Amino acid sequence: MAEEADAFDRRILQLLRLNARRPNTQLAAEVGLSPSACLRRVKALEERGLILGYTAIVSGAPDDGFVAIVRITLERQSEDFMRRFETAVRRHPEIEECYLMTGDADYVLRTSAPNASAYEKIHTEVLSRLPGVARIESSIAMRNVLRARAGA
Repeated sequence: MAEEADAFDRRILQLLRLNARRPNTQLAAEVGLSPSACLRRVKALEERGLILGYTAIVSGAPDDGFVAIVRITLERQSEDFMRRFETAVRRHPEIEECYLMTGDADYVLRTSAPNASAYEKIHTEVLSRLPGVARIESSIAMRNVLRARAGA
């Protein structure tokens, strides 16, 4: 990411966050670029690592299980402890999101499971075995109120 994103790049990123499936011709028109210039910019944003990938936001059915928001406190907040923890987190697909935090917890994770016994297995076989973990606090979400938005 040697160069900073300019106004065109920021607008492209903003629009793609809302709907990454829009045709390039539509994206170009909304940004105010030619389709070829817009496509070059999107490719450059991907190459620079500003666009990491594309995904679908799927609506969940009521029987999809539950989501656990997990607060992790490490034994130490040293660079080595944090690096080892973050490396381990990336190896576990059960952990859907991970954020380095300020405040009481060092990290907040999001994971989901179809039922309580499946989450217990994630807790005992994955979360409690992550390197450097001193404390785990889990909260179970009752329902989703707002999800990442799609559409303009």
